[in-house]
Amino acid sequence: MLTPLTAQAIRVHLKTIPDWSQRAHTIGRTYKFTDFLQSLDFVNRVAKKAQKLNHHPDMDIRYDHVKLTLTSHDAGGLTEKDFTLAGQCDAVFAKFSAA
Repeated sequence: MLTPLTAQAIRVHLKTIPDWSQRAHTIGRTYKFTDFLQSLDFVNRVAKKAQKLNHHPDMDIRYDHVKLTLTSHDAGGLTEKDFTLAGQCDAVFAKFSAA
């Protein structure tokens, strides 16, 4: 079973993913793309990473924006897994920005 992080640990982890913000027991970020197809491509790439971690983020697709919200429901809060996936999502997004 996953263990929820302490408030102090969450603050430390948030410094490593500065574009994410905490809201209650979740972290979230919105990504902007050039069009709908690029948004879908990003979501599919994130889905593969999430599946490997057995983590299933909430994804909200709005044409050229994708909002991700992460929490570990089974732990009742934020865990290391959430921050691992957040970092992986940022790495996927960086590939879109570099293209």
